[in-house]
Parts: sequence; structure tokens; C-alpha cells
Amino acid sequence: MKNLILGITGSIAAYKAADITNLLKQNDFNVNVVMTKSSTSFITPLTMQALSKNIVYVDVLQEDTPSEIVHIDLAKKASCILIAPATANIIGKIASGIADDMLTSIVLAANKIPKFIAPAMNNNMYANPIVQENLNKLKEHGWIIIEPRTSLLACGDYGKGALATVDDIVNCVLQKLEQNNDLVN
Repeated sequence: MKNLILGITGSIAAYKAADITNLLKQNDFNVNVVMTKSSTSFITPLTMQALSKNIVYVDVLQEDTPSEIVHIDLAKKASCILIAPATANIIGKIASGIADDMLTSIVLAANKIPKFIAPAMNNNMYANPIVQENLNKLKEHGWIIIEPRTSLLACGDYGKGALATVDDIVNCVLQKLEQNNDLVN
């Protein structure tokens, strides 16, 4: 079974992580969910635990087993990381090497596996030159960017910034991993 870390950030699109988890499970992934604190305002850890059948991680300082360092152990066991949805905030943190929560700590510890990021934000935020520079920086470091869609956004604006479809996100992960044959079982 392939071990995937699904990072969920504080976007209105966070509810789609439930469908992403279901589709990944159908494709024989063991999904370990890591949520930023702000994402828990949009979808609950209990929902993600019920769907993933795994403990959901939010707090980097919660270490229930003294012999483990969770963010390091999860990174070591992972076949790949998918962050969907990814806010401008998390993109900026990762591009800057900031590790101030569970998700960013795992990302820094997992530097030898495929990493996917699916942005979701307002079209003006997405088009901001700083966000684009951060996405380009991630690309230079091997991240696969799953481009957002052009759609009516939650704020009422129309433009590029809506999370890619669940099928497109999961298919991108499946195709890239199959193409690269990078999976560690």
C-alpha cells in the first residue's frame, strides 16, 4: 500500500479533501491527514479520521508516543505528499522554508519524495506576483503544481483560483507516480 500525506489548509475548498481522501483510498492509498489549525474551521479532524481510518494530525507538539517524533516518522513512511487545498499562506511558508506547524514540519523532513500542491484562493491572490514567485520556487525544487481552475469563486469573483477538480488532483498524483515509478511501499 502507498502511504500518502494529505495536507489540508484553511481554504473554503477544504471540504473537498473528504472526496480526495475517498478517491485515494479507492486507489489503494493509505492516507495520513495533516491539517493546519485554520483548516479545522472548514472541515473537522473527526470527519477526516473517519474517512482516512487514521489519526489526523494538527498539532506539531502533540507527541503521544515517547519513542516517536511524529513529523519525522510520518515523513519517513510517506511515498508522497499532496497539499490540497493549498492557500497562499502555506505556499509562502514552504517556499521560505518555514516550519511552524505539523504540515510544514513534515514537508521539510520529507525532501526526497514526490510532492504535489493544489492552490485554491481568490484570483487576485493567485495572480499576485509574490504568490507566483513562490509557486515557481516550489517548481524549481521539484514540486508538482496542480493548477487551479477558472470559475466563480466563493467570494463572488470570477477567475483562476478555484481548486482543481478532485478527479484531476487524484489523476495527477496517480499519473506522476506511475510515470516516475517513485513509490516506496
